[in-house]
Amino acid sequence: MKKDFIISNKVDMAEHTKALELIEKSRYILIVTHVNPDPDSIGSALALSNLFHENKIKHKVFNISADLPQNLDFIPRFDKISDQLPAFFDLIITVDCGTFKRLGFTPDPSIPIINFDHHKSNNHFGVVNIVDPMKSSTAELVFEFFKHNGLYITKDSATALYVGIYDDTLAFSLGRCDELTFEKTNFLVECGASPSEIANKLLRRDSLAKYRIIPKVLNSLELFKEGEVASIFAKEEWFKETGAHNRDCEDALDMIMSIAIVKIAFFVRVVNGVSRVSLRSKGKIDVAKIAGEFDGGGHYNAAGCTLDMIDVEKAKEIVLKEIFEVYK
Repeated sequence: MKKDFIISNKVDMAEHTKALELIEKSRYILIVTHVNPDPDSIGSALALSNLFHENKIKHKVFNISADLPQNLDFIPRFDKISDQLPAFFDLIITVDCGTFKRLGFTPDPSIPIINFDHHKSNNHFGVVNIVDPMKSSTAELVFEFFKHNGLYITKDSATALYVGIYDDTLAFSLGRCDELTFEKTNFLVECGASPSEIANKLLRRDSLAKYRIIPKVLNSLELFKEGEVASIFAKEEWFKETGAHNRDCEDALDMIMSIAIVKIAFFVRVVNGVSRVSLRSKGKIDVAKIAGEFDGGGHYNAAGCTLDMIDVEKAKEIVLKEIFEVYK
């Protein structure tokens, strides 16, 4: 358990030290997960929450919505996530927020922000920025924060960090996942994280509604450019007909990307009154650039954006036109 790890060469090591100093000086910390939170955002936040709880540091984990992915309810302190801002906080820690607007609210600019993130679109909006787009996940950066500062990783924090890394690498299948990532996850297992238990919790608790809506989504599939470009969408009424949540159809995009000839795919669905677009690609196609044309962002092979409309088929055509501009 004494293993030394290579810390990100994209992050000034002084940032890790400054982050801990800010944490130790604060009276009440707000940890912010991004809108429509995923396992990386929640896992990173709860790893810090468990650390703070164990060390009696006053804090709250905040998400703008009360609608959280319930398949993550096995992570310790998941039930403590709140959609209510506390009356007072003097430090903000953001996790996995690629842009400032992903916080879902505008905090007092006088309150310092520690910014943990691995998105290329991040513009270093914190007073402390632990940001590296080459890392597999934000959870891996939080792990490095623990290790740089000699902070003990308990089973609870290890579980939260493992969830973030496992999910954001699509079960260790993405190129951002390297030998150092495996060394870190192995260390987390030594700290008490259970790979089999976590995989079972994440993969084998689907709703019946998921299997009612996914066929509808897959039936919307259209192929362009001799099958190399693919689009799918989900209409609002399909969710009402099936009782499905928008998260129930997220696997559909990965299914489309599994088709051998498809090199770029996108999925449009209405979330909170706007068209949410998820983009994926293989190889040397930068979908973050496409998302950026709509004020979105993300990674080279996985990105997202929103269009202010509820007509998913119209949104599809707008995004498709931009893809055709880039993909010639």
